[in-house]
Amino acid sequence: MTEVTGSTLAVTGATGRLGGRVARRLAERGITQRLLVRTPERAPRLPGATPVRGAYGDHDAVVRGLGGAKTVLMVSASESVDRLAQHKAFVDAAAEAGVEHLVYVSFFGAAPDAVFTLARDHFHTEEHIRASGLAYTFLRDNIYADFVPALVGEDGAIRGPGGQGRAAFVAQDDIADAAAAVLARPADHAGGTYDLTGPESLTLDEAAAVLSAVQGRTVTYRPETVEEAYASRAAYGAPQWQLDAWVSTYTAIAAGQLDGVSDAVPRLTGRPAAPLTEVVRAIRP
Repeated sequence: MTEVTGSTLAVTGATGRLGGRVARRLAERGITQRLLVRTPERAPRLPGATPVRGAYGDHDAVVRGLGGAKTVLMVSASESVDRLAQHKAFVDAAAEAGVEHLVYVSFFGAAPDAVFTLARDHFHTEEHIRASGLAYTFLRDNIYADFVPALVGEDGAIRGPGGQGRAAFVAQDDIADAAAAVLARPADHAGGTYDLTGPESLTLDEAAAVLSAVQGRTVTYRPETVEEAYASRAAYGAPQWQLDAWVSTYTAIAAGQLDGVSDAVPRLTGRPAAPLTEVVRAIRP
């Protein structure tokens, strides 16, 4: 099947880490694209890419921005109390604009009763997309390997109620490569759900050992109880939904809901997924 051409492909979130990576990969493939962004002036300047204005909650702007687009990469909106409502509004506007296929960046283990609270929002977004009648592809990412170093506190410890559970941390570059492969030939992936993971599932003790070895410092994992986790994060003054999301990231690991290695990255990209060691080495200061 030939790759998509023309401006029938739109990418959201191009000013962010993941959407920007995908947009650059599509440009490298010579695929023309629209970049639907909140602030066009901040969009990356790429050959064949046209920035258009369209925030998720702005129905009219999204309908205008997606007019004539057939395939859209829907990067999940920034975490917020109303993110699910934003997602549903965007899906509805995309359908009204005549979009045919949504490629949605979801989360590993998305389910209505997922321990990780935000994975529930991803599940309900997936359900809304299914109900819309649009063709769809779901990219269910595990925790970003790129963010693992940020879990370390000033005392050199990762703290949380993760127990001895495991997570299959995945590189953002691998997600972007997989997404670009899907977007280049979307019809081949209609109805598909891909679990995007790294090549190994690690405990937080093992993740700390990787950080220690690569960064040349001592990093440890110090398990917390759920009560300790809420107490230690209360000082940030975050709203309850955000605290729940932070803590449930760890309890989802403890529950085994982020464990399990998939072959989707190598199948889609034609190369092995990057291990945490490689990702941390690449972002080492």
